[in-house]
Amino acid sequence: MAVPNINRENSFSSIESDSEVFQHEIFRHEHAGLGVSNTMAANSIKLLTGNSHPELAKLVADRLQIELVLVLQYSNNETSVTIGESVRDEDVFILQSTAPGDINDGLMELLIMINACKTASARRITAVIPKRLSIRFVCSMRLVLPLLKEDLARQDKKDKSRAPITAKLMANMLQTAGCSHVITMDLHASQIQGFFNVPVDNLYAEPSYLRWIRDNVDVSKAVIVSPDAGGAKRATSLADRLDLNFALIHKERSRPNEVSKMTLVGNVKDKCAILVDDMADTCGTLAKAADTLRENGASSIVALVTHGIFSGNALKTLNDCDALSRVVATNTVPFSEKRKQCSKLEEIDVSPTLAEACRRTHNGESVSFLFSHAPME
Repeated sequence: MAVPNINRENSFSSIESDSEVFQHEIFRHEHAGLGVSNTMAANSIKLLTGNSHPELAKLVADRLQIELVLVLQYSNNETSVTIGESVRDEDVFILQSTAPGDINDGLMELLIMINACKTASARRITAVIPKRLSIRFVCSMRLVLPLLKEDLARQDKKDKSRAPITAKLMANMLQTAGCSHVITMDLHASQIQGFFNVPVDNLYAEPSYLRWIRDNVDVSKAVIVSPDAGGAKRATSLADRLDLNFALIHKERSRPNEVSKMTLVGNVKDKCAILVDDMADTCGTLAKAADTLRENGASSIVALVTHGIFSGNALKTLNDCDALSRVVATNTVPFSEKRKQCSKLEEIDVSPTLAEACRRTHNGESVSFLFSHAPME
């Protein structure tokens, strides 16, 4: 089924809310006499997904009002891609995240699906990877190095002897498989886009953060906090859009994934401190940051993260951290089962943003509008 080609622009700085922006766009085009039947794309969207995050893929498909094409798997865990309908000359979008514990399967499924669509003569193949793939795969999409927990997106440079630049390897493998476009969210380092020779749209969770903060926090008594120097730009951008003060925590690591000391730069006394980070893995950083903020007089502490991995003893760490009241993550990674084990976990649905990015890409519209606005839910 083709998706209506409604040409939308991103010049709505005078409109406050995201819902008003999208309603204004639709209203303007309806009254300009642009009929849907006259602006349909020549080919249709085909949305495929593997077994890593079918819930998110279903939400995106429902938003686009199309059917999902699933991937089958043999009983011996051999991946078998079966595309139940023709994709010849179609615009194919393959949504694949990386669920903790199933990194190998998720990455290989993605590569195989891309190549299957390429050999089936798809017009264009877009890989929708909401979570920056995890490095346990060293051959992108990635190959498993069981002792390493660092995210692949952080491996964007050679920072020590004999270290691989895994992000570049991932880009090469995606393109070799046949990928012609990549849509992702909150890359750890924006320069990773330069590793690709195909277009990369790096979406942001910030607009969704803004909506959640305005709906759930007294903004007049809040302060945005970055748990490390690397996330300062992300946190200051959010603070500027909310017209709030900003604080920074300097952390020292004794070894990977383990923080030994934290120092606060800024004032959080009697404020609701909102910790902002791109990923929560073992949650040691969030717990230590929350303790540091409580020691410096913060009245309450909330954490907002894009990718909720929650691996290892993360849930125990969160449950034992009295200073941290809530941890809010987007659903780029499935963690619904973990929410049952930790009452502090909450979810922000980013499927409307991903669906709108797919729709705009299919219709040849600008995606930059989504960098600062979240679609209506």
